[in-house]
Amino acid sequence: MQEQHGKQIRNIQGVHNQELEIKDKEISRLNTILEKALNRFPLLKEMLRMERLCYAIGFTKDMVNSLLTKKEAIRCNGKIYSEEHRRRFEIKNDIFKVEKSLVDDNKLVLTVNRQPIGEWFKKQWEKLRQGLLQSTEEPRKSRGFKL
Repeated sequence: MQEQHGKQIRNIQGVHNQELEIKDKEISRLNTILEKALNRFPLLKEMLRMERLCYAIGFTKDMVNSLLTKKEAIRCNGKIYSEEHRRRFEIKNDIFKVEKSLVDDNKLVLTVNRQPIGEWFKKQWEKLRQGLLQSTEEPRKSRGFKL
């Protein structure tokens, strides 16, 4: 019985190893195809980067498709997330669009009201900091000295 059980385990392991080899070959083939596609279409890599960025800031699948596939500008209300500042920022009727970079034609930039999103996040962060500094620097009434 033990001998029969051992044979079954070896057979199953052999089938499993064959399936792993087939899977590895398929992954290798797909990686080769992907590398060729990225080399032949340099904007594809940028489109994938923009897609990740859009999902990271909180866009829906439909919004991402409008920006990347249809190349439309979208108007949004709500909050978007900045990984750099680790917080959400309020947006009110702002226009988002994916445009070619002014510096490099092979790069894409997500813009908010025609301003790159990185700069837009920095300005919002500065506004938030200034607001917090002003609220903490309110003048305090002096109580004088007690003797």
